Amino acid sequence: MPIALICPGCKARFSVSDQFAGRTGPCPKCKQPIKVPEVAVKSVVIHEPDRPVATSAGTGRPPTAPLKSRDRPVPLGAFLATAVAAVVSMGIAFLLPTIFPPVPAGGETPAKTGIPSWLLLLGAFAVAVPTVRLGYAAVRNRELEPYRGRPLLLRTLACAAVYAILWGVRGLIPAEQTAEMWQWIMLGPLFVAAGGLAALATLDLEPGPAGVHFSFYVLFTALLRWLCDLAPL
Repeated sequence: MPIALICPGCKARFSVSDQFAGRTGPCPKCKQPIKVPEVAVKSVVIHEPDRPVATSAGTGRPPTAPLKSRDRPVPLGAFLATAVAAVVSMGIAFLLPTIFPPVPAGGETPAKTGIPSWLLLLGAFAVAVPTVRLGYAAVRNRELEPYRGRPLLLRTLACAAVYAILWGVRGLIPAEQTAEMWQWIMLGPLFVAAGGLAALATLDLEPGPAGVHFSFYVLFTALLRWLCDLAPL
């Protein structure tokens, strides 16, 4: 780096390269000899960065270590128990028409199901609880801390209740308006949007996974309705 000098004779200011340190040379203006002073070379010390700390105890500094997120998958036993419950529920759905035989109607009017509406609604809620829980484990955002314990239970029950109520709303629609599959082109998106909004609000799912979450429940309950000799949708 350059060394700044002042000529003691003419007071001219100039600089020379540090390679002339300790030498004597003429002033470029008045030619008076000037000795360039020695320059001490300072060594550069690179300090090792402080190690990240996970707590502020004893340091007085905020934690700098990154937070570790541990993903706890649903135990295998829970999946097996849910699979057994699904098989049992399908068996019960298959036997319900025998336990509650259809009510015959006069003329050309088809027979009505003998299964009480309250039982269908209760079954829709009972099926929704494990379906919502496992669906959440499958489609939740892995970058976010998952709900656990009591908060997860309450949110699961709330979402399951909305899912079951949507089946109750579907039961209020006249059969002739849902007899053909093409009629669901207009009705289906409304139900999917309502179910997806429930999953988004209760489980903090993103819009796409929330729709998939509700659709998974609809597919399974549609299978149960078919086994009950009811219209799947």
